[in-house]
Amino acid sequence: MKEATLCLLVRDNPVPEVLLGWKKVGFGAGKYAGFGGKVEPGETIPQAAVRELEEETGIRIPEQSLLPAGCLTFLFPARPSWSQVVHLFLVRAWEGQASESREMRPRWFPVSNLPFDQMWQDSAHWLPPVLEGRGVRARFTFESDNETIAAMTQETWVLEPGAR
Repeated sequence: MKEATLCLLVRDNPVPEVLLGWKKVGFGAGKYAGFGGKVEPGETIPQAAVRELEEETGIRIPEQSLLPAGCLTFLFPARPSWSQVVHLFLVRAWEGQASESREMRPRWFPVSNLPFDQMWQDSAHWLPPVLEGRGVRARFTFESDNETIAAMTQETWVLEPGAR
């Protein structure tokens, strides 16, 4: 199964807002999501996260700015090529402003008003705990429509103080 990354840029603690991107092309087009993508051959997971964040937002960060927040497994039995393990990171320190790319249009959302109706269905399960300072390990299996969750498991834990 392929590996991928997902970065969530957040401000302050507790988190009042999160930067999401409207996916314009490719996998997940027409939905809001965090920033990330597949790990290229010869690349570490942190290297992939840093590269994808820059490609999709123009924001450059050192690997030390990545705060591990968990791992999400997505299974698409009707479309096995979509199945993936996603390494999740919070990013609290960066310089510059996110800008629109060919792939994504970034937008800040208040945590109290996230666009779950325009996101993958799984987001409503794992995103709130992460924004509350919890790590998450979850597994989602999708129905044949590749949208509806057929089954899920999830565990959370309190993140280390530096990640919250």
